[in-house]
Amino acid sequence: MRTVTCVLLAASLATSTVQAHQSHSEGSQSPLKPDEEFQTWAKKYGSQFDMSFSGSLSFAHLPYSKCLETENEHELFDIAVLGMPFDSAVSYRPGARFGPFGIRSGSRRISPTRGYTTAWGYNPYKSGITVRDCGDVPVVPFDIKYAMDQMQTAYSTLIKREIATQFGSSPTLRKLAKDGKPHPRIITLGGDHAVILPILRSLHEVYGEIAVVHFDSHLDTWPVLGYYGNNDSSVVTHGTVFWTAMTEGLIAKGNSIHAGIRCKMTGIEDIEHDQDVGFSMITTDDIDELGADGIAERINRHVGDKPVYLSLDIDVIDPALAPATGTPEPGGWTTREIKRVLRGLTGLNVVGADVVEVAPAYDTNAETTSVVAADIVHEMLSIMIGKEPSIARAGERLNARVEL
Repeated sequence: MRTVTCVLLAASLATSTVQAHQSHSEGSQSPLKPDEEFQTWAKKYGSQFDMSFSGSLSFAHLPYSKCLETENEHELFDIAVLGMPFDSAVSYRPGARFGPFGIRSGSRRISPTRGYTTAWGYNPYKSGITVRDCGDVPVVPFDIKYAMDQMQTAYSTLIKREIATQFGSSPTLRKLAKDGKPHPRIITLGGDHAVILPILRSLHEVYGEIAVVHFDSHLDTWPVLGYYGNNDSSVVTHGTVFWTAMTEGLIAKGNSIHAGIRCKMTGIEDIEHDQDVGFSMITTDDIDELGADGIAERINRHVGDKPVYLSLDIDVIDPALAPATGTPEPGGWTTREIKRVLRGLTGLNVVGADVVEVAPAYDTNAETTSVVAADIVHEMLSIMIGKEPSIARAGERLNARVEL
């Protein structure tokens, strides 16, 4: 009985197959024959543009080149993004050498064609300023002193070039420069906080003493001897960097300021020493009384008309919102609060900026910290453009849209 059933099924299948093929013409068989001549991608679809999740990894899909190479010296810019993948001077968790990669990865949804925000009311990438990603400094991880020289040489090489456009500098910045000339500005992607020492050394050559606006949960002004001993291997750490900068005469004492401090200390003597180094202090809790606008006002008043360097350690933000850092401290500011403070600093004479201490290994699967850090870099770029943020103007534009 089974044999008869199998024979009948096979016969039925064969008949169905023949009937199915009889219903198709020869021209419909696979592979299909093209009805028209082949067209190249460019003719058929246009440019090979990058999606937010594709393309080469540069910050915000900016033009990328290794600006330190001799053959690229002709490529001028007004503002550069420069990575310093260095973390040999950390005191706790390592991993910030991967910060530049993480921040660039976090910037993928930003682009020159998608940089407008309602808070600023304009797109900084379309403001007439030439912005370029200059890649990373190839930093040796085994020798801190050697790495410091590498980073200083790289930074000096770039800021001593000519600017690309007349919009790349302001008359005030030209007057602040020792040579009276315009200089490019750099936003640095760290790296641990020790990268600021070679940066300040380079900026001092051009502008003299620099007023540092330092966003951090830690002071970073501890003396070398009281930190990890006074020897050649520990002269530079991410916790002593501003003490070293003060001893070298790089920072403007009385015009530099911390914002967001909340770390544990050995005692009141740490604060007294910090004041001797030349910093004023805004604690994390001060925002409860002053608000973000009050914090910005205090910073503006303290810094004055000095050349200013903005340095932001990602641990100034609460680790619930930005966990990927080497020395997290609970109870920090929110991302929104930080952005609000930064937008109040557009009147400062900013000659450079950084976002440091991003260690992607400790991030969430959603790359939360890297996305936050990239957004802050975007804010710093907007500050350098020099336009006041205009939430009201942006709101008017939004209200003008057709209501559905």
